[in-house]
Amino acid sequence: MAVDFKVVLEDRPGTLADVLEPLGKAGVNVEGICGFPCQGQGVMHFVVNDPAAGRAALAGAGIEIAEEREVLVVPMSDRPGEGGEATRRLAEAGVNVNLVYLATGTRAVIGADDLDRARTALG
Repeated sequence: MAVDFKVVLEDRPGTLADVLEPLGKAGVNVEGICGFPCQGQGVMHFVVNDPAAGRAALAGAGIEIAEEREVLVVPMSDRPGEGGEATRRLAEAGVNVNLVYLATGTRAVIGADDLDRARTALG
C-alpha cells in the first residue's frame, strides 16, 4: 500500500530540507514529491518507500504529518496523451481525482474519492 504524507511548513528557506534530511538519514527513500506555497505556508505531499520508517523519522525530527492517506502509484508511459487517457478512464468510472503528482520513473501518484474504483478503472 502506498501512503501519501501531507506536511504543512512555514514558507521560508530550509523547511523543505528540514523534512527531507531526517528521511534520508533514516534510509527512507522519497519516491514522489510535490510542493507549493499556499497562504503563507508551504504544502508538501510525498510518498516514501517505507511509510512506518518515514513516520518515525519525521516524528523524531519534530515534524507533524498533517494528513496521511492511501494513494495509488500507477505506471504511466512517457508519451503525449497518457495522462488524459488515464484520467478519462477514471472520470468514466465516476472517480473524482483530488490529488495527482509524478513519482520517480514513469509513475503517477493518484489520490481519489474511491480508490477501489480507481484501481479497477486503471486496470
